Amino acid sequence: MSEQILSVRDAIIQRRSIKKFNGQPVEREDLMAIIDDAVWAPNHGNREPWRLVVACGKELTNLHQLLRDLTIPKWQELSSEDLAKQMLKFTLPGGYAFVIVPEDARQKERLEDYAAASTFIQNMQLLAWDRGIGSCWKTPGFLDNPKFREALKVQPGERVIAMLQVGYFDEVPKGKERKQAADIVTIFGE
Repeated sequence: MSEQILSVRDAIIQRRSIKKFNGQPVEREDLMAIIDDAVWAPNHGNREPWRLVVACGKELTNLHQLLRDLTIPKWQELSSEDLAKQMLKFTLPGGYAFVIVPEDARQKERLEDYAAASTFIQNMQLLAWDRGIGSCWKTPGFLDNPKFREALKVQPGERVIAMLQVGYFDEVPKGKERKQAADIVTIFGE
């Protein structure tokens, strides 16, 4: 898909979380270019408190097997058709990025790092959208599973905070209404 150019406002307002990917692969070069630009996220002390494990292309097969083993109980007992249906949520995205941050013992730094990594993830989502690539930021329970952590080579003192699925899509979901400034702002002193 060709790159489009969106204003910042358009990218923020038009971006949608994509949950129905069409199975088209995301090229590694595109994902790496998105990450190269996303690192400009604001971060406290310029710590850049993130690292990623990405999967697109040939390594998706091994990731799919890991996700199957961790998320589908008794998958061996399912018919191949039933297993394939349950796996669609993992097999249709064209790529993955797992975001890992340090778990600093100091609360202030730990919260700053999490906040910075969150802005990094949103940058990734907006930059992907600008390239016609959808994304969905997920935080499934298996991110803390010791087998999953081991497969991603997550070290003690680190935490996987996000699974970002990326890929192409055929439909843009409708946007849901958001609260307006008047609904969420209190003027100081009033």
